[in-house]
Amino acid sequence: MTTEGTHGAILQDTPPTGDAPLVELRGAGKSYGNIRALHGVDLTVHPGKVTCVLGDNGAGKSTLIKIVSGLHQHTEGDFYVDGEQVRFTSPREALDRGIATVYQDLATVPLMPVWRNFFLGSEMTKGPWPVRRLDIDRMKKTADEELRNMGIVLDDLEQPIGTLSGGQRQCVAIARAVYFGARVLILDEPTAALGVKQSGVVLKYIAAARDRGLGVIFITHNPHHAYMVGDHFNVLRLGTLELSAARSEVGLEELTNHMAGGAELAALKHELAQVRGVDVEELPDARDLTAPVATGTEEGTT
Repeated sequence: MTTEGTHGAILQDTPPTGDAPLVELRGAGKSYGNIRALHGVDLTVHPGKVTCVLGDNGAGKSTLIKIVSGLHQHTEGDFYVDGEQVRFTSPREALDRGIATVYQDLATVPLMPVWRNFFLGSEMTKGPWPVRRLDIDRMKKTADEELRNMGIVLDDLEQPIGTLSGGQRQCVAIARAVYFGARVLILDEPTAALGVKQSGVVLKYIAAARDRGLGVIFITHNPHHAYMVGDHFNVLRLGTLELSAARSEVGLEELTNHMAGGAELAALKHELAQVRGVDVEELPDARDLTAPVATGTEEGTT
């Protein structure tokens, strides 16, 4: 079964057949003058999969988002969408190819109703030109149906979206992107400012988007959140790719160690050993933190 969005995009209720990459970066990089923010990054996004991009502040996550979303152009490497080499010059070009980004600020107007925010910038209208007017009833009905399709049930779509919890607002933004034809959904730190319960709500809808056949790029600095929904993990460090591994190839502890930087933690252990009253015996050794990823093992669970 398929439905049609206001831009004519056909939305699939079942995952597409095949596993050809929707988005692929090969050796991608970005330099700002003499500053190299990203270098030699490979990233592949498949339909019905969650690709997690992890890294500390300054690791290059934001630069990577800007390249894929069309905000910035890569200065090295290649960028492919559906197997076709591309070079976006604006976010609109990326959106036309089905790549939608949900940023932390969500691009919502807090005092506007939920249904109005759902169609913000793409409002439905009716009547002849030049006296066309907003088709409010149709927008309310469509917003309610699409939110329910994602499992989001709101009692009152007239309430200002600013009165919703952070997790609920994230979920509305995800449902909006899906409705308007997104095939690749980029989520920029959606759980960063949320509590445990609300983070769980957002993770639930990330899984729902994956189950609808979308390719999801989940940007986060929280390895525990990533491991709950992720199918493939990419860890960035100082603009380069430190780890790229499928779920079956890496466990949560190893992912956390790569995320934190094993060598730095080992050095910190050495320094803490000089401080009186600090017990470092239970901390992992440097060889445990910096060991390479083992391939072909089943450390993770699905």
